[in-house]
This record gives sequence, structure tokens and C-alpha cells, in this order.
Amino acid sequence: MKLLLHLATAGVYGLFVDELYFLACGEHLAWGYVDMPPLTALQARLARTLFGDSMLALRLLPALAGATLVLLTGTLARQLGGRRFAQVLAALAVLVAPGYLFVDSYLSMNAVEPLLWMGCALVLIRIIKSGNVTLWIWFGVLAGLGLENKQTMLMFCFALIVGLLLTAERRCVANRWFVFGGLAAFLIWLPNLLWMVQHHFPHLELLANIRRNQRNVALSPLQFVGQQILAMHPLACPIWLGGLWSLLIGREGGRYRALGWAYLIALGTLLLTAGRFYYLLPAYPMLFAAGAVALERWCDQPRYGWARLAYVALLAVTGILLAPVTLPVLPPETLVRYTETIGVSQPQIEHRQSSALPQLFADRFGWPEMVATVAQVYNGLSPGERAKTAIYGKDYGEAGAIDFFGPALGLPKAISGHLTYWYWGPREYTGEIVIVLGEHEPNRLESYFTSVEAVASVGHPYAMASQHFPVYLCRGPKGRTLQQIWPELKNWN
Repeated sequence: MKLLLHLATAGVYGLFVDELYFLACGEHLAWGYVDMPPLTALQARLARTLFGDSMLALRLLPALAGATLVLLTGTLARQLGGRRFAQVLAALAVLVAPGYLFVDSYLSMNAVEPLLWMGCALVLIRIIKSGNVTLWIWFGVLAGLGLENKQTMLMFCFALIVGLLLTAERRCVANRWFVFGGLAAFLIWLPNLLWMVQHHFPHLELLANIRRNQRNVALSPLQFVGQQILAMHPLACPIWLGGLWSLLIGREGGRYRALGWAYLIALGTLLLTAGRFYYLLPAYPMLFAAGAVALERWCDQPRYGWARLAYVALLAVTGILLAPVTLPVLPPETLVRYTETIGVSQPQIEHRQSSALPQLFADRFGWPEMVATVAQVYNGLSPGERAKTAIYGKDYGEAGAIDFFGPALGLPKAISGHLTYWYWGPREYTGEIVIVLGEHEPNRLESYFTSVEAVASVGHPYAMASQHFPVYLCRGPKGRTLQQIWPELKNWN
């Protein structure tokens, strides 16, 4: 059901802004990027190579990852002692969770991350159950892959190990296989770590810039927890809270208390560092599994059979009702009316002005239309002018859209100073003629060029406010080539 749901909705809206950047990174494979490790770029490259450029092809891998997470959650419930009802309930909770419906609907590191976190949790459960400490090697392999996917894996592994040390199961780490597992993780992560050292840890500079400019919406601890409840579906809250209680307090979950501690440690870390609320979402399948097992035992008496069925039915029905909030199912105008009717919408993540649609949907609109407008400007130049014309996007969405949709319209690859695009440089362009996108301050352009002309405008009714802008045709650099001014165009924000 999970797989078919995502495949059926893969082409309802356009490509998400981050997908455009990831696809561009897939054309420049490296061991690291300003804002991420290499696995997402490799995933993008692999998807295009194997399946092509259709929306369905690009979103097949995240759909498969989401479907696998449903299976993995059922497996966690079984490993924790759950029978059929517990397995189904835990898997259903993952299926209807709005947060997972969103992250599995587009190509990114966020669809893969829960699999790697919960893969480590499953291996740890097997180590505790069987005493087979050689499994630490597999823990290390999964942790290493997780570090090549997203740095938050470091936080989860730290939380798991500290959780183990706080319980009687700390004996599981007092062996050479634990060291071998750590070594395996380190060796897999090492190429990305060396890349970061070589480039002076650009991600830290990026995070500092984001904090300084207050781009993200700040959440109080209560608001942070509230977003967890909404992202995991409010009616599923008793399952994961019950799972946390069972792991930390309950007699049945005592052997696996490290998982409960790991959740609390990860939660505390994100609260202390003002991390985004969705950074914690990969941890919930293990809580769903533990909670489903506890609920199954509590409802084990025959007279509670009706309660089981009623809760499952209610969770499924309300899951269907909430799905359009984060899954691209409804046409935009219908979605606006629907969210107004039910009184639920997506949370605001950044201090950016959206449109009638919330940010996570608005960022999927307007890209092909923008590229078509740029193509009209570019193709209106003479052949000699086109040969020396660069297309500059102020952010990675604009540049990525040119790179993805542009070749079919005869456009060259874009350049940009945003994030990793800055490392790729100005290519062979001197700056004699530049088509500039996304610049809202023409005075800045006039400091670089002798001629700055607004030749077109871009804007889609459902796109973000920042994606409504003039297109400038700039000529005649003022004494400096594009290569010379490139350091000034760095934009890590």
C-alpha cells in the first residue's frame, strides 16, 4: 500500500526545490558537498541512470525506501515479542504518519535516513537478544552508510551507545567486535570526513550563517514536541508514548531500555542545539514497535478485541483524512479549501513568504515555467551572443531547474554562488553577457555590469514569493571578469 500510494502520486506536483539541487549534485559526484554527504547525490545519479528523468523514475527509490520502512517496523515489533496485531499496528502507524508521507514523496536523504537508523536499532536488538556480538560489524556498516547519507546519524549512534552504557546491557560493548564495528563505520565515513577537512568543514559555516540570519522558525520545547505529535499523527501518539514508557519503565521492555534512552538523548540534543523538528522523525518506528507490543499485551483479553479493531480502523480512516496535508494528492486549489475545512496545514519551517500553498508544496511549482521564460530570453540572442552567455541562478533551485529542464530547450548549464554550486565555479564564462535569475536588488548588478536590463519576469501563482522576480540581461563587466568576482558571489545560506 505504501509503495503504490507514492508511485500513484509521484507526478501530481512538480519537482521539489531540493530535488533540483540533488540532481545537479548527481552530475558532479564527489565525496562531499557544502550541506550534505555524498549518498544523496549518488542516489540521484543512480535513479537517472537506471530509470530515466520522469517523475516516477526519480521518485521510485524514496518510495521503495518508505515501503521498506513499513516492513522494517513490523520486523522490529516481532523482534520485541509482538504477534500479528502488534506488527500490523506498528506498520500501520508508519504508513499513516504525515511526516513519512512527505519525506518519502521526493528524492532526498530523508527517505533513506529512517531505514539506516532503524537498521542500527534492529541490529542492537538482535545483539541484546542473542548475545551475538559479531553483529556489531553490521551495526558499523549501517552507521557508516548513515554518515555518508546525513550527519545526524552521528547523533543517533551516540544516543544508542550512551543508552547502552546507562543500562545493564552495557556488557554488549565490552568486546573487540564493538571496536571492529566502530572501525567499520569510521572507514566507510572516512572519505567524506577527509573531504570536509580538505574544504574546512563548510557545513559548519553554513549552519552558522543560518543561525545568524535566523532563517529557521524557532520552536520552544513544547512546540517542538507538538510538531512530533502532528508529524507522527495525533491518534498514533498513544502508541509511541506507550512504547517509550514500555522501554523506560515497563518490565517487558527492560532489556531494550537503551532504545528509550536513545530517543530521549536525541530529543535533548536537538532541543539544546535548536535542530529542526523533523531531524527526530527517523527514531519513531522503534517506539511504534515497542508501543504496539505493549498495547497488544494490554488488550490480550478477548473482551478487548473490539477495541483493537476500532483503534486500527480509526487510525486508518484519520490517516486517509490527514494524508493530503503532506502528500501531493489533491489539486492545489482543492488542497487550499481542504486544509481550511479541516483546520490542519503544514507547519512553517522557515521565515520565507509562501503562496496560497504551504512552503513544502509551493517549492514544487513554477520551475518549468521559469526555465521556459529564460529560454525565450536566451534564444532571442544572436548565435554569437549565446555562445558567450552565462545563466546565473541566485539559489540552487533556480540553477538546478536550468540544469534539469534547460537542455531540452537548448540552454547551457547554469552557474550559481549558492552552496556547492559555488565550488563548481563560473565554468568557462567571462561575464561578458549574463542572464541573472532571482536577484531582487538591481543596484547590486549595476555594480558589476555597465548594462542591466529587465527583459522578462517569472512567477507562478502557487510558487514561493521568492520565486517571483525579473529576469535581467547583463552586459559589459566593469573592469573584472566573472572569474575575478566569483569569490564575492559565495552564498552559503
